[in-house]
Amino acid sequence: MPDTLAEAFEARRERLLAVAHRLLGSHADAEDAVQEAWLRLSRQDAAAIGNLDGWLTTVVGRISLDVLRSRKSRPESPYDEILVAIDDGTEDVARADSVGLALLVVLESLGPAERLAFVLHDLFAVPFEELGRILGKSSGATKMLASRARRKVRAADRTPAAGGSSQREVVQAFLRAAHDGDFEGLLRVLDPDVQLTVDTPGGVVVVLGATKVAAGAQFGAASGGRTVLVGGLPGVVAWRGDGSPLSVMAFVVADGRVARIAAVADPARLASMDLPKPE
Repeated sequence: MPDTLAEAFEARRERLLAVAHRLLGSHADAEDAVQEAWLRLSRQDAAAIGNLDGWLTTVVGRISLDVLRSRKSRPESPYDEILVAIDDGTEDVARADSVGLALLVVLESLGPAERLAFVLHDLFAVPFEELGRILGKSSGATKMLASRARRKVRAADRTPAAGGSSQREVVQAFLRAAHDGDFEGLLRVLDPDVQLTVDTPGGVVVVLGATKVAAGAQFGAASGGRTVLVGGLPGVVAWRGDGSPLSVMAFVVADGRVARIAAVADPARLASMDLPKPE
């Protein structure tokens, strides 16, 4: 066992940072939450804490929940941490990782209590009884929160992607059809069950089904679009006529069709991202 309380805390720091980052979506906010947990621990009688792991996880969870609830609009997720790189066609298209744009947008659609219940139970195995104490709810109510959040996350799970060149071709076909207003062409390239998730100034909007996505695909006609890789997925950055960014989109391709589109169209979010310049 570590000799001091500080050593005991440091031995658990990485796990606590992982918990806080999943809850808050920001490395900086996670660092702040974990530091606050240390300050609270330093004021406690350590001998009275029977389960230090559980105590610290609970404290970080409560701090993170307070942060999520106190934010005036939606969680301020780290869009600056999503790598957007120019796609010159020479690099293999990678699979999106677990903190890619699509999952980031989906997690933001969860309420604070849903997010905490899902992250702490499903990812870090915190018992529902303890989650109930954090949230001020019964175990049954907490289970329902986690189940509802789980359904939302599973609905947005990535579909296995095709090879890099095939992905690019499908995405280019989608963009051409959107630019030309070719509704039938859009239907040919979209999976019937395609899901479009858009982060807008008013909140997260989800559109399901090829017909609805095709009908609203006018965003593809924006001027100054540039092919990019968004967290390893094929994507596009579009600009307005004045040179300000209009949207960033990432595409998941499966079986030769677009199966998922994750987009950011909130100017504040776009301003936080390191985007390439218009060509």
